[in-house]
Amino acid sequence: MNIYISGLSYGVNNADLTNLFAEFGEVSSAKVILDRETGRSRGFAFVEMSNDTEGQKAIDELNGVEYDSKVISVSVARPREERPSNSRPHGGYNNSRRY
Repeated sequence: MNIYISGLSYGVNNADLTNLFAEFGEVSSAKVILDRETGRSRGFAFVEMSNDTEGQKAIDELNGVEYDSKVISVSVARPREERPSNSRPHGGYNNSRRY
């Protein structure tokens, strides 16, 4: 089961999440999402648990609780939606203008 966690303190790391969710069962992976440019946490993460029942118990028990001085939201992760491709050229001069 893939789990989405938001509202995380910027100091929380992958090991912290693994330890938190391990109380409910086996954690396959835990990944805090980092900003590409700064390398700093973006305040959300994904945890994968091998057992759906244990994952649901973790969601039920952890959603809305205070963790590292912030109230976190925990839910089932939704599949990533594909962004529509933008066929227009990026940046620069706008070729559609007429003078």
